[in-house]
Amino acid sequence: MSLISRRFHKLVTTPPAWRIAFARYFPGAEALGVDGTRIIQEPCSDVERAQRRSFTRLSALASWRSEYILRTRLLRSLGRGRPAMEAISRSSASRHASSAAAAAVITYVSGLNYPVSHLHATFGVGLNKRQPQFMHGAVEQGLVSVSEPSTGKPGHWGLTDFEGFKHFADQFPGELPYGLGPGNVVGMTNVMDVSQTYGRVYGEACPGGRLFYTSTSEQRGRFVPISSTANHALGIPEVTMIGAAICSVWLAKSEHVLRVTNGLIGFLAGFSNGVLAAYALGVNPVHDRRFGKGEPTAKWVLCPGVPIIGIFIDEKVSNRRLGSGRIWAVVLNALGEVFYLTEAPIRPDFVGKASPNDLDRLAWETGRSVHWRLVEVTRRRARPDPFGTAQVDGSYSPRTSSDSAGLSKEQIIAETKEIEKYILHKPKHYKSICEGWDMRRRLLVDSGGDDHRGAGEAIFVVDCGVDEGSNASIQRFTRCKMKIAVDFDLDAWPTIQSTAGHTSIFGGGTPSHREVLSSPLSRSVPRSRTSSQDDTRDSKFREDWYISQYSFAEHRGITVSALASDDSEFATLAATEDPLLGMSGGSNTSSPLASPLEHMPTPGTASEIPGHRARLFGIGTMSGAVLLWDMRSSLSPNPDVVNTVQPVRIVYTKSPQIASLALTSLYFVHGGNDGLVQAWDPLASSNEPIRTLNSRFSDRARRRIAQAEASIQGVGNNYYAAGAIVLDPDPTALRGMVSLGTYLRYWSYSSTAADAYKSRKRGQLRRRSERGSNSTPASQKVSATGRGLLKDYISDEHMEMEREKVARRKEKERLTGRFGTNILGEGASEEELLAYATMLSEEAFNSEEANRKSDEGHNAPSKSSNPVSRHSGRETTDNDADLEEAIRLSLLESGQVSSSPPANDCSIPIRYAKTSRHGTPSRKANAGSSNTPVAADGEDDLEFALRLSLAEEQSRKAMDDDFPMLTPSSTSGSEGRGKGKGKSKRR
Repeated sequence: MSLISRRFHKLVTTPPAWRIAFARYFPGAEALGVDGTRIIQEPCSDVERAQRRSFTRLSALASWRSEYILRTRLLRSLGRGRPAMEAISRSSASRHASSAAAAAVITYVSGLNYPVSHLHATFGVGLNKRQPQFMHGAVEQGLVSVSEPSTGKPGHWGLTDFEGFKHFADQFPGELPYGLGPGNVVGMTNVMDVSQTYGRVYGEACPGGRLFYTSTSEQRGRFVPISSTANHALGIPEVTMIGAAICSVWLAKSEHVLRVTNGLIGFLAGFSNGVLAAYALGVNPVHDRRFGKGEPTAKWVLCPGVPIIGIFIDEKVSNRRLGSGRIWAVVLNALGEVFYLTEAPIRPDFVGKASPNDLDRLAWETGRSVHWRLVEVTRRRARPDPFGTAQVDGSYSPRTSSDSAGLSKEQIIAETKEIEKYILHKPKHYKSICEGWDMRRRLLVDSGGDDHRGAGEAIFVVDCGVDEGSNASIQRFTRCKMKIAVDFDLDAWPTIQSTAGHTSIFGGGTPSHREVLSSPLSRSVPRSRTSSQDDTRDSKFREDWYISQYSFAEHRGITVSALASDDSEFATLAATEDPLLGMSGGSNTSSPLASPLEHMPTPGTASEIPGHRARLFGIGTMSGAVLLWDMRSSLSPNPDVVNTVQPVRIVYTKSPQIASLALTSLYFVHGGNDGLVQAWDPLASSNEPIRTLNSRFSDRARRRIAQAEASIQGVGNNYYAAGAIVLDPDPTALRGMVSLGTYLRYWSYSSTAADAYKSRKRGQLRRRSERGSNSTPASQKVSATGRGLLKDYISDEHMEMEREKVARRKEKERLTGRFGTNILGEGASEEELLAYATMLSEEAFNSEEANRKSDEGHNAPSKSSNPVSRHSGRETTDNDADLEEAIRLSLLESGQVSSSPPANDCSIPIRYAKTSRHGTPSRKANAGSSNTPVAADGEDDLEFALRLSLAEEQSRKAMDDDFPMLTPSSTSGSEGRGKGKGKSKRR
C-alpha cells in the first residue's frame, strides 16, 4: 500500500498530469466547435492539446499546477461574488458605514453632464496595494472628475475647469469628418487622454484646434503653445497651425517614460498636418532638468500633410530596453504608415532663461537628436497610373531627418522647403494619389514580444470597417532580426585590421575586437540564457518585418466598435525581464539554491512556460460578438509569406453592440450599448458568462436606442451604454470599474482563494485548530457583516439538507414499493407510467370478466337438482352437530372416570377440564346453535377437541392396564356410551 501511495503521489504531482487536467478544464480554442467553427479538427492527445493553450500566466513562478488551481479558484470566487474586505477609511464607527464598506458593488454619479468616455485608475503595485483612485472624463464635454469608491461620490478637482471647447460638428456643420467628402478640411470628434497621476490633456480636432493641459496639482489648466517660427537653416519649417487639427493625444500614466527621457516626454500630440509635438508635465525634483507645465520639448514632421491618428508609448520602458534597441514609441497616420523610435531624445544644453522662441528652437533641435524609422511594409501605396499622368510619386513623402544622417546645411534647407510644400496639401490631394485613406484606424503595440535577438515587437493596425466600401481587417507587423554570420576567411580587411594592436588609455596593449571574439577561451564561457545580445559581436543583423493577417473566422462584413489588449503585469514583460527565463539557475555564477524551483527543471524557452508567454487582445463588433487572438502567435517561415492567425475565443453576447472591452490574464469584461456588462473566461471553461456585473436597461430604453440608430441623426450621446471599462492589472485582484452613461459602477470581489493557496500551510493549521476546538479566535470572530457567524448557519443548513435528502429517499422507496412508481426505471416519464397502468388495468379487467363468465357457467344447474342439493347440505350440517355432541360427552365421561388419576397424568385431565368449561352448553342449546357456527372458531374448537379425545383415549388405556378387574364394566360403559350416542342421535 505504501508503494502504491508513493507512486500515485508521484504520478499526480508531475507537470504532465496537471497539464492534461488544465487542457481538459480549459478547452480554449477547441470551444469554438460549439459555435460551429472548430479551429483544431485533427485528433490529438491530451498532452498535445495542452501544449496548444495560449494564455498569460497569473503568477511569477508559474507551473501547470499553480495555474490550474489559481484559475479555478479565482473564477469560482468571481462567480460567487463575495465582497472583498478592504481597508476603507471611515469617518465614524457607525454600523451603516461599515456595512456600506463591505458591499461588493457600488454605483454613484460621476459629476459630469455627458457620458463618461475615458477611465483611468491607480490600484497600487505589489505590496503597495491600496484603495483605487479613479479619474473619469467626458470627451464630449471636455471635463474630468476624480473619485474614490470608498466615499461613493466625486471629488471637487476638475469640475470647475475650462470647458468652452470648439467642436468640428459645430464649426463646420456641412462638412464630413475624417477627411471624407470633398476633402478640403480635416476634422473629427475631439480627443482626450486622462491620467490619475498626472492630469488630463484635451485636443480640439477641428481646423484651428487648440491643446489644453491640466495638471493634478492645479485646479485650472492652460492652453499650451503649438505654433512655430520658421528657420530653414536649423530645419524648422513654416508650420501652418491655423488650419491644423489635433487628431491624437497621449499622456503619461507612470514614471517609467519620464525617467528614461529625463522628463522630456510628458504628453504628445499628433496634428492633422503630420507634426508630432512633445511636452513636459512640469517641475519634478526627480529629473535633472526642470521644465514648465506644458513646455514644448521636442517636435518632428513625420508625414507632412497626413494626419497622425495614433500614438503609442511603452509604459514599461526602461534603460535596459533602450540599451537593447527596442521600440518604445510608435505613431500611425491616416494612410496606414507606421513610424517607430528606438532611441531617447537628448535636449541640447542651454544657459540662461529661455524665451518662447528659444524653447521652440530647442524643441526642434531635440527632435533631430533621434531618428524615426518607417516600417517599409506599411509605406503608402500609390494609386495605379497606367497612363503616367501623375505629377508626383504617390509612394514618396519627406520627413524630418536626424543629426545622425550628417546632412549639410544646404541639404537641410532643401529638405525643409520640400516638407513645407507637402504640408500645404489638403486631404483630397493624398486621396487622389494614394490608397488607403482612413482616419478611424486603431493602433495597438505589443512591446513585450521577443525573438531573443533584441527585437520581436509587434505592431497591430486595425481597420474598423466603418466607412462605406471599407472592410475590417487586422494586420500584425513583427520586427525580427536575422543574423548574418561574418565569414572570416573571405573577409580580408577585418583580418588585417585585427592584427594591429590598440593602445589603451590605461596603459598596455589590448587585443583587437576581432581577436577577442575569435579566442576559444571567450567562446567557452557560457552565456546567459536571457541575454538578447548573444553572438551580436561576431555577427551582423538584418531587420525584417513579418506580416500576419488575423482572421475573423466565419464572420463577414463586421464593424469593429471596441479594441483592448491584456495589460496585466506579466503580459507586458519582455523575455529579458521574465522571472522564469531570467532566474539565477540559468547563470553559472549563482547557486542553484537561489532559485525557488530548484527541484523542478528550469524552463529555457517560452514554449516550456505555461501559456507560452502569450498575450491576448480582442475586438468588439457592432453585431454583439467578441473575438480574441494571441498577439504573440507564430510567424510565417518567410518574411515574404503572410500567414493567417485564427481566433482563440469567440463570444456571442446578448448585447446588440459592443461599446467597450477590457482584458486581464484571468478574465475579460464586455460592455454593451444597452448597459449589459458581463465577465467571461477567455479559456472557455464555461460557455456562459462567469458573472453579470450590470444588467441591461429596460425594454423601453433598448427600443429607444434602436429607434435612434435608425434615424438620420443617429444615437448621439448614449446614456445607457457602457462607455469605458478599467480593470486592475493584477489578475488576482477582482476589481474594476465601468461607466454607465454619467454613472460609475465599481466592483471588488474577494479573492481569498488565491491567498489561501499562497499560504497553504497556514490554512491547514487554521482548519485543524477549528476542527479540534470550538473556542478558537476564528470561531469567535464576528465581522461587520456577521461573516463570522455564517459558519454555524452553513453547517446547520448542511445537516438539514442531509436529513431532507434521506427523507426524500425513503419516501421514494415507499412509493416505489407501494405503487410501483419506479417499475419502469429512473428515466420513465409520467406518460409512460400512465400507459403501463392502463395496460395492467385492462388485463386485470379482462381476466376477471373471463373468470366471472366461467363461474356462472358452472354454478347454473337445472331446477330439478335444487332439492337434492338442499338436502345434502342439511345432512352435512347435522353430521357436524352430532360430531360435536359426541366429543362433549366423551369429555364428560373422561372427567368422571379419572377423578383420581396417577400423579404423572394428573395434569392432563385438569387442563382439559378447565378448557372444556368454556363450552358446556345444554344439549338443546347445542343442538339449536350447531346449525350456524362461525367458520374460524368452529375449526379451532374441532381441532382442539380431537386432540383432547386422543389424549383421553391414551389415558383410558393406561388405566385398563392398571385395573384389569374393571374390564367388563368398562366394556359395558363403552357400550352404554355407544347406546347413549345412538339415543342422542335418535333425539
